[in-house]
Amino acid sequence: MALSTISALSPLDGRYASRLAALRPLMSEQGYMHKRVQVEVCWFIALSDAGFAEFKPLSPGARTYLLGLVKNFSEADALAIKEIEKTTNHDVKAVEYWIKSKFEARPELRHASEFVHFACTSEDINNTSHALQLKGAREQVLLPALDAVIQKTRELAHAHADVPMLSRTHGQTASPTTVGKELANVVVRLAAAREKIAAVKLLAKMNGAVGNYNAHLAAWPDFDWEAFSRKVVESPEPLGLGLAFQPYSIQIEPHDYMAELFDAVARANTILIDFSRDVWGYISLGYFKQKLRDGEIGSSTMPHKVNPIDFENAEGNLGLANALLRHLSEKLPVSRWQRDLTDSTVLRNMGVALGYAALAYHSLGIGMAKLELNEEALHDDLDAAWEVLAEPIQTVMRRYGLQGAYEKLKEVTRGKTVQAADLHALIRSLEIPQAEKDRLLAMTPASYTGKAAELARRA
Repeated sequence: MALSTISALSPLDGRYASRLAALRPLMSEQGYMHKRVQVEVCWFIALSDAGFAEFKPLSPGARTYLLGLVKNFSEADALAIKEIEKTTNHDVKAVEYWIKSKFEARPELRHASEFVHFACTSEDINNTSHALQLKGAREQVLLPALDAVIQKTRELAHAHADVPMLSRTHGQTASPTTVGKELANVVVRLAAAREKIAAVKLLAKMNGAVGNYNAHLAAWPDFDWEAFSRKVVESPEPLGLGLAFQPYSIQIEPHDYMAELFDAVARANTILIDFSRDVWGYISLGYFKQKLRDGEIGSSTMPHKVNPIDFENAEGNLGLANALLRHLSEKLPVSRWQRDLTDSTVLRNMGVALGYAALAYHSLGIGMAKLELNEEALHDDLDAAWEVLAEPIQTVMRRYGLQGAYEKLKEVTRGKTVQAADLHALIRSLEIPQAEKDRLLAMTPASYTGKAAELARRA
């Protein structure tokens, strides 16, 4: 069977392939190869500038050519590397041989070809490549997608800042809020989680087979290889890698930063699971309607249905993302002695984990764009819940020292259908200033929202 979007084993490369076009060049195997070529070229150019008599500085033409291998890396190049790998059965060595093959027609580079992958272990190339992949995915896909969700939620929060809504704690009627304030809660939580993701330093090491620069010092014992490695790792792209330097490692970079990053993404995803379920519930209550799409069908047998499918899709994919992200964060920092290979196959699934997250963010954007507030349903729920005013009445009673305030309101309201008249009769009987009685008599469930509108606009 030929591989296509309809035959792909993963829905990320099948049903949802078009939604992940921005992530695929970064996190696919081709993207991994591309970053490996970038690291090898960067290291090679840096070595030429290190001052070694045996490797003179490269000419401007050679530098431009080498950077062009990175800039113009294509699917055909990736396939050529895969062809070499059939012989080497080693993916990093295949990259090295492919780069050397590009030197054949250029004597300057051909004579220096043994400095490709010089003193490097495979993990010097792999760990830096993974960090570059994550850097690109974070900057180009994850953060922009999260920012879009935050911005849309903020817009809805501000637009509905004044719209009163009945709260539900434990599923029961509770003190009113506003639609905007409940959305603002999500904005603030998600913005904080987003900053945690952005703040994680992406670490990389280039220190040889077990982290001690053994081979490097065997070649040039008096050279400061640690400072050189730091410069390559930390200098801005394209002549450096633009990452944070990891000075201590075994053969592999310890992956603690990856765990921190994946945990941070999972935390944002958990907030969005909470949000997806709440919006689903509000749609079920009728607080939100959904804009109709021509030709769309909600049920194969029930023509009336308009299902909250985008929020359901988001919830499901966020769960998948978190299952993978949490495995990554738990497994990757664990390595037997100086190196085992259990991390290698797991790392190849970083794109899958981030893909499910990106897919969920996309679904949330679609879902929120469909939402239309149903103020009539919100009003009806509030008007049927006068019992929520037991809280302000008993609080005012306490202010004026009336004994048993809570108990009196509990007797009038708990487990009962409460009408405005019931509360008004109680208010009129209270021994409190008339101005306070008038204020309480004027209060309705819809007006009892505290600072909700103000808080919503501040988010």
